[in-house]
Amino acid sequence: MALNENRLDVAERILKPHLKEDPFDAAAVRMLAELAARIGRWRDAENLLRRAVEIAPGWTAAKANLALVLGRMGRPAEAMELLDEVFELEPEDLGHWNLKAATLGRLGDFDEAIHFYEGVLERNPNLPRVWLSYGHMLKTLGRQADGIAAYRRAIALEPTLGDAWWSLANLKTVEFDESDLEAMQRALAASDLSDEDRFHLDFALGKAMHDARRADDAFAHYARANALRLKSQPYNPDEITRFVDRSVAAFTAEAFADRGGCERPDPIFIIGMPRAGSTLIEQILSSHSLVEGTSELPDMPVLARKLGPYPKGVLEASADERIALGEEYLRRTSVQRRTGRPFFVDKLPNNWMFAAFIQLILPNAKIVDARRHPLGCCLSNFRQHFARGQAFTYDLDHVGRYYADYVRLMAHVDVVLPGRVHRVIYERMVEDTEAEVRRLLDYCELGFEPQVLEFYKTERAVRTASSEQVRRPIYREATEEWRGYESHLRPLQEALGPVLESYPGAPASLTQR
Repeated sequence: MALNENRLDVAERILKPHLKEDPFDAAAVRMLAELAARIGRWRDAENLLRRAVEIAPGWTAAKANLALVLGRMGRPAEAMELLDEVFELEPEDLGHWNLKAATLGRLGDFDEAIHFYEGVLERNPNLPRVWLSYGHMLKTLGRQADGIAAYRRAIALEPTLGDAWWSLANLKTVEFDESDLEAMQRALAASDLSDEDRFHLDFALGKAMHDARRADDAFAHYARANALRLKSQPYNPDEITRFVDRSVAAFTAEAFADRGGCERPDPIFIIGMPRAGSTLIEQILSSHSLVEGTSELPDMPVLARKLGPYPKGVLEASADERIALGEEYLRRTSVQRRTGRPFFVDKLPNNWMFAAFIQLILPNAKIVDARRHPLGCCLSNFRQHFARGQAFTYDLDHVGRYYADYVRLMAHVDVVLPGRVHRVIYERMVEDTEAEVRRLLDYCELGFEPQVLEFYKTERAVRTASSEQVRRPIYREATEEWRGYESHLRPLQEALGPVLESYPGAPASLTQR
């Protein structure tokens, strides 16, 4: 009952003493795993579910839960192996079909994923959350009209389903009409509305007010939504600051001397802040005949900590261990590659934290830093609901400090590895696209091909928040949007400090040896 009511502290106080008395109660172990997963402790959830499966090897529910957790941890290939076992035992369970569809999507098998979602909906068309997931997959493949219809079907079945309203808003190309606004306001007034539905509705209404140029009303909705997100996902900005401190101290110029890694040149990493143009850069590169776009791959942060605490572990690694890590990265990411093209893009923006690590294990990989005006970029993050992994975006002070720490570490990388990272300034890309694209291709050692300038015609799956924007010509409207919110941005400006004034460069104090 405590878990069902999301009273996680109560559930934990009941479960832990019970498991001390009866450590072989697989159901209780599974419940404790669910608790861990809800608060983002995925490794604990994995270990607990493996224990539950060990205690009860034939329990398909625990195996399905483990597959779900592995998928969320960025290990969909392992999840699929478990799901194959689950399907053998319970081939008709619609929950397993839905989970397999989501896992196929994580593996990049989008057409097969759609087939599974359609199989679920054919058997039971009254499942609003399956319609929602189906809509996500259709959107990824560029089938926008079908995706909108799927989201609308989910809303028809469950009018308070905030995630469906937000998914429509997140297409960026949908403008809500008066009846939509009234429906969202009615949903927001529901007495039994969950926090999850509430913050999704506030994000969606924020987007609607933004489109109507009602910046103050939009900001009020965004602020309420972010406050709820921060309540459920507490964030401490000091942790990133300390991480950057350690990295700056450890990764001196001498740390890179005579340190070989895996020599393969396959990856092109696009790093930086979210909402800084990384999807646009990926789409441009993926329009080249030699480059394959994948997605935001979770592998680099996992491997960075494989040899122990970061950065100490990797700096103490032998040449063979660094080569092995580079090869493991290529092996893990190979499941996302669908063509024979020699190069591929990994656009996980948070990999800025591991730029030095990339140099140590894959010295011939390319690293592209996507950078956007700090006020425009940080406000765009504040206005964007990320499903997971970007908890720094829920407070203007937090996102400002995160941006400043990002600039500080990248400035250090520029000093100790001059010329290693190519920087794309979003506003320059918008103003003089061809010149910036040619500079980008030169850095990547790729010949110019005309189709890269018509990137919006390239048909490929795009999983990120900019999926519809990159299917249109260059989006210029975003560069000055922050000005409408300027009266609300004082905390952000203070957090950014000298980084704001020095843009597009870094403060002079950061660029000296």
